[in-house]
Amino acid sequence: MQQRIIIAIAILLFGFGIGKWLGSKEHTPSGISIIKTPTAQDIANRNSGPFSYAKAVEKVAPSVVNIHTKTVITQKRSFFNDPIFDLLFGNRINPAPRKRLQTSLGSGVIISKDGYILTNNHVIKNADTIMIGLNDGRSTTARLIGADTNTDLAILRINMDNLSPIIFGNSDKVKVGDVTLAVGNPFGVGQTVTMGIVSATGRSELGITKLENFIQTDAAINPGNSGGALSNARGELIGINIAIYSKSGASHGIGFAVPVNLAQKVVEQIIKNGQVKYGWLGVETQDFTEELARSFAVNQNTGVIVSGVYANSPAAKAGIKPGDILTDLNGTHVASSSKWKKLVLNLTPGDLVKISLIRHGRKYQLNLDISVKPTGIN
Repeated sequence: MQQRIIIAIAILLFGFGIGKWLGSKEHTPSGISIIKTPTAQDIANRNSGPFSYAKAVEKVAPSVVNIHTKTVITQKRSFFNDPIFDLLFGNRINPAPRKRLQTSLGSGVIISKDGYILTNNHVIKNADTIMIGLNDGRSTTARLIGADTNTDLAILRINMDNLSPIIFGNSDKVKVGDVTLAVGNPFGVGQTVTMGIVSATGRSELGITKLENFIQTDAAINPGNSGGALSNARGELIGINIAIYSKSGASHGIGFAVPVNLAQKVVEQIIKNGQVKYGWLGVETQDFTEELARSFAVNQNTGVIVSGVYANSPAAKAGIKPGDILTDLNGTHVASSSKWKKLVLNLTPGDLVKISLIRHGRKYQLNLDISVKPTGIN
């Protein structure tokens, strides 16, 4: 009898071990069936992840450049710092203007073998001299081809051989949780790589640029990283680093990059036309406050209110008037003025669009031809 009990226990223990090894179902005291991962498979899963991103960095690093700009600032000096005094006596008493040199640092990305470099507009804005430092130690001056203030992007060009253009990825396929590598020149210390993940996509209404659709990452981005590359784990460019959210000026793990698909459109237009042509309707809008919503007897999220209309604009020709409430653009609901501007900027000049609006409590639909946004209009 004792021998039978020992054999039975041995069989049960053997069966339990085999069950765990094969990942079979186990019954808990409550009777719920669970499946446990086999130990061997668990080890395989742990070993399948990358231990190094050196291969990706090897692809990206030669394409990222350091940018050093110099700007001569002329300061008018006055003994009394009084505009009336300056008007009466001019330079007869005041000393000559003083000039000082202002420098700044940033990063850029080589995008073609013929020397085009993509960076942020704020990195090179108003610069008198733009110096480029390559990863291989070479340096040269660059000239500005064109810039776009709506996306804060700029195109430079250098005259050099044996350049290493970066490989463009597809930012439309970027997902939250994807690995990111930020490559740039933070604080001027030299080329630096930081790693993180995609924290969010489609970030907007941050007040950084007029056209916002940012990739958010927790890869450390610091001053000097602006204009540098944000790549995926395969070494493909997915964004151009543009800004950080920080109270101290250093990285707090919230950085933003312009998606490469948007950047590519800007690049193509600047190289082809010298500028980016955006759609324009010719209306000024503002958000609904609680007071405005009550006075118009509408919900606060109904749309945006027209505060002004430019003469001879598409909106004026279509009959849109101040006080109209714009609710939809091509079937997309508009709940804020910033979203309205983003939708309009994404329109192509020459397109026909449909606008839904409310005027004096009645709903209307209008068709408008999009024109090119005039220079100098925000």
